[in-house]
This record gives sequence, C-alpha cells and structure tokens, in this order.
Amino acid sequence: MHSSPRDTIIQWVAAFNAGDANRITDFYADHAVNHQVMFAPVVGKQNIRAMFAKEFEAYEMVCEIENIFEDGDWGILEWRDPLGLRGCGFFQFKDGLIIHQRGYWDRQSFSEAQTIQH
Repeated sequence: MHSSPRDTIIQWVAAFNAGDANRITDFYADHAVNHQVMFAPVVGKQNIRAMFAKEFEAYEMVCEIENIFEDGDWGILEWRDPLGLRGCGFFQFKDGLIIHQRGYWDRQSFSEAQTIQH
C-alpha cells in the first residue's frame, strides 16, 4: 500500500528541507518530469537528482507548508519560505511515486531574497 499524496508530500518537504538530493529523488519514478515553469522541464530521476544537488549546493532553501490538497492521484502543495517567497507545486503520482511535478514561484523574488541572505 502506498502513502497518500498528502503524506508523500509531507515526507518530500522533509527531504527538501534537509537538502538531501538522494533522499528527495527516492520520491520520483524513473521517467518522472519536474517542471519548474520558468525553466525547461527536467526529465528522468537521475537528472532530477542532479538538479536538486546543484540547487541545494547553491542556495539555502526552506519550504514551509501552508496547505496540501489531494484529488485522486494528484497532490497540491502551497508553500512559503522564511524570506517571504511563496509558491505552489502540483504533484501527480502513480504507484506511490511522483511522475510529474510542476512548480510555480517568482524567480525574481527568489533571486532577490537569496542575494539579501548571502
């Protein structure tokens, strides 16, 4: 039996906040797609791992859950970070793994917040 989308997203956020690229990659199917809409989609589990490893190395990121919604095999995460950035992510699951993720957040606000922090 697989975890619900809500429970999996909670675990995904814990891995994200730990900055653990290997652990977070365990939530994705081999041919998953991660599409942060201001960038080209990242396709494949290993490419997604490489993306997270690069981002965790470059930035201090924290995801605070505001809301999680479920609808069938979809989960939606509304989030914020301590610097004031807000966004949302849509996760589609199959057999308990993420097969598609789409994220919406403001790149300029993220860049400005990261510049201020460093």
